[in-house]
Amino acid sequence: MQRVVVYIDGFNLYYGLKSKGWQRYYWLDLRCLSQQLLLAEQKLVAVRYFTARVASQTPNPGRRMRQNTYLEAIATLPDLHIHYGSYLAKKRTCYQCGAIWNTYEEKMTDVNIAVEMLGDAQDDLFDNALIVSGDGDLTGPTLAVRKRYPEKRVVVALPPNRTSFQLRSAATASFTIGRRVLSKSQLPNHVVNPDGYVFTRPQSWN
Repeated sequence: MQRVVVYIDGFNLYYGLKSKGWQRYYWLDLRCLSQQLLLAEQKLVAVRYFTARVASQTPNPGRRMRQNTYLEAIATLPDLHIHYGSYLAKKRTCYQCGAIWNTYEEKMTDVNIAVEMLGDAQDDLFDNALIVSGDGDLTGPTLAVRKRYPEKRVVVALPPNRTSFQLRSAATASFTIGRRVLSKSQLPNHVVNPDGYVFTRPQSWN
């Protein structure tokens, strides 16, 4: 059996779903999703999920609450590891009126994926790396793994409406995640952690 580690770019996946209006699929069971993306001769070793906590000062506090609920829910999944980057404020200026406001963007996901994927390759944890992202910034790490470890495969699973010609060209293979797979990869509406605390699917995600 070929060993597979899955590397999920959380914000790339989220914005891909959002661009399609697929809020109903936000409550994803990432382990189930990963399992469905595997071939019959492959086995899932681990899932690495890369994200950043939404900043407390964000103008949409409900988004932060929904994210926290989701992160607590997926933390109950076996063999799933959450890796955090930063969620930073960035000042924007209107060149017409001079107004200044803050926007927020996630940082470090591509670096964190590169570090973990190269480390896992060095430690021989996988035969196949499966990247769930359409971010072209991951082209470099993909090429590095394939060059240093030519016996290993790096496959890209593109979220909806997310693609990169460079990343697809660098990978061993690529495909787009379909709606049917997303529909079949939902967590139960209520997830209970070992302490008995219940995490409920946000109403707006139904």
